[in-house]
Amino acid sequence: MAKIAVLGAGAWGTALAMNISQRHQVALWARNAGHVSGMRKARANPLYLGDFKFNDQLQVEDNLQTALEGADLILSVVPTAGFRNILKDIKQLGCTLPIIWAHKGLEPQTAKLPYEVALEELGSEQKWGALSGPSFAAELVRGLPTAVTLAANDEAFAKEAALLLHGANLRVYDTTDVVGVSVGGAVKNVMAIAAGISDGMGFGNNARAAMITRGLAEMTRFGMALGAKVETFMGLAGAGDLILTCTGQYSRNREVGLQLASGKSLADILQGLGHVAEGVNTAREVMRRAETLGVDMPITHEVNQALSHGKSAQDAVMDLLGREQKPEGV
Repeated sequence: MAKIAVLGAGAWGTALAMNISQRHQVALWARNAGHVSGMRKARANPLYLGDFKFNDQLQVEDNLQTALEGADLILSVVPTAGFRNILKDIKQLGCTLPIIWAHKGLEPQTAKLPYEVALEELGSEQKWGALSGPSFAAELVRGLPTAVTLAANDEAFAKEAALLLHGANLRVYDTTDVVGVSVGGAVKNVMAIAAGISDGMGFGNNARAAMITRGLAEMTRFGMALGAKVETFMGLAGAGDLILTCTGQYSRNREVGLQLASGKSLADILQGLGHVAEGVNTAREVMRRAETLGVDMPITHEVNQALSHGKSAQDAVMDLLGREQKPEGV
């Protein structure tokens, strides 16, 4: 039995911690002492995940050093915007444990993916990687089957970490394509906002299928420009996660799109959401990066126009539909 330190007690971090605690000891860390106190009292995370009860192998901590003591692996599930800071905190404690992150997106302001942040803060010698795929916390915590991909910067470590996390209703595949898995997890959130706008405007199933398919092409172009493997986008961390996030009832990013289509302001949508919707920041950062790389991303462009430049959802969709005809492979 190993010990896993799970950092971040949102819905997904808590669901992962609860699942892993069926096989290993888990320390679930949150920065907010009040949140931790509430979870300890309830032996659950009512703020983000309802009344699903923690088992005896899951302990809740608000002290990072205590959470890391005796751990074999760190699983970071903090928002992407806070990833660099948590890595700095871990380094300051002198901890060099291998770390896997399960958050998705690009770092605000720098437009860097989590693996680039890890490379800058931890270097290439330390073992690290990403866990991503089609996965809603509400289903994992109910014991429903879930399959994800774990990508790491070392092949042996990828297999070892995947085996460590694999079990019960959570199936974990391994790969070394950290770039592809990171890109898939980030860009699919932008596409889910686009799918939500399409659904919210009543464009139907045909339009949603087209949006997902063209979104996958866009995601693949972006990933390959960064050095990803094309086959990754045909797998769980690419097409799988994209399909789920664009169609699933628990998708926060799709919900943002649905509400944009109804005419609500982004500020009101985010205030009412209660959870992080990574696609909002990601759209802006992906566009900055795509322009630098010279990658054509029309769906991302229009989503970003609606989110950050005051363009109405209706106008964004109409401009997307009004683009010139071209071969499908372009």
